[in-house]
Amino acid sequence: MNPTDGSGYRGLVTTRPKADPHPVGHPNESANDQPDPGWAPIATEISSHLPFSPAVEANGFVFVSGQASVDDKGVVVPGTFDEEMRRSFANVESILASAGLTLRDVVRVTSYLQDADDGPRYNELYGEYFTAPFPARTTISNCLPQTLKFEVDVIAVRPS
Repeated sequence: MNPTDGSGYRGLVTTRPKADPHPVGHPNESANDQPDPGWAPIATEISSHLPFSPAVEANGFVFVSGQASVDDKGVVVPGTFDEEMRRSFANVESILASAGLTLRDVVRVTSYLQDADDGPRYNELYGEYFTAPFPARTTISNCLPQTLKFEVDVIAVRPS
């Protein structure tokens, strides 16, 4: 029997640390109370009504959040697959430019397609944005809501 909880479990006895009653980001905490997280958001012209940064930088890597066919306020701009993919990549390019980077600095691409049938067209258009040596890539299909045909997130590295 576990002496800490009386459950009868005979495995390793562990304890969990108590939750901090005022975690970082708590409304009662001032910005001066927050420790340096080791990363910083990138200031961009693109914003969203959702709670995320368009991009953050840590240790020379820039992580760009998922970009879809949205305007600079985060409002979805519907279109054909081509139009949505091009707008999504335009958003990525804008965010990278805010960090002083380009698509040539991208080392990882994750793309999301609403319809797997758009895969061949995606590969054609992808070649307009990236050339050999290509970044690492993952493509996931049949995962987006009906309001989006395409979304992409990237990781770029600051040249040394």
